[in-house]
Formats: sequence, structure tokens, C-alpha cells
Amino acid sequence: MKNFVVKTIANAGALAVAVWMLDRITLTGSGTGKKAATLIVVALLFGLVNFVVKPILKVLTFPLFILTLGLITLVVNAVMLLLTSWLAGRLDLSFHVEGFWTAVLGGLIISIVSWALHMVLPDDKD
Repeated sequence: MKNFVVKTIANAGALAVAVWMLDRITLTGSGTGKKAATLIVVALLFGLVNFVVKPILKVLTFPLFILTLGLITLVVNAVMLLLTSWLAGRLDLSFHVEGFWTAVLGGLIISIVSWALHMVLPDDKD
């Protein structure tokens, strides 16, 4: 359970950095508390999308993974971010990613920040 909470916090932090750095990734709301709650829900949604859809997409793109020496991972991460944005819109959450290239850059930022936060935050592994 602790590992789930740590991953959710890391995803929320990484998403917050992407929102802060990129103008075309937006999180709207009327207050800091509402934005933080929306960010946590979007982080949970992002984690769910990565847990369910990403393994399927990785299997389907495996030949491209070998062919591009792993660079297709940037596209897979962008698709995961765009799917999260679409689902957030369907759930009436105020999170939106505008455009594929913004998603590629956002996915790269989220990957780097999430990795750094996982290094800093504690987890169940001792």
C-alpha cells in the first residue's frame, strides 16, 4: 500500500512539473486545494492507464522498440499522456494536453521527474 501511495505522489509531482513547464498542458481550477485534488485524481488515472494500457502497447510496438533502439518509448509515453488527458476530459476533470508534440515533451518531463522523485521518496523495498 505504501508503494502505491509513493507512486501516486511521484506521478502527481511529475504531472505538476509538466503543467508548470509547458503552456499547452493545462490544469485549471478555482483554488490551490481544488487543483491539488484534481492533480491527485489525474495521477491516479495516469497510473491506471500506465498499468492497464501501457503493457499492451509495449507488446504491440516491440518490433519498433528494437528498430528504434527504444526511442519509440517516447511515443508510447506521449500516447499514455494523451489518453489520460482524454479520460480526464470524459470524467470532467480540468486537465488537458494540447497536441502530440506537447505530449511527447510532457511524457519526457514526467518520466525524468517521476524517476527522480522515486529515488527520493521511500518505498516498501528495504
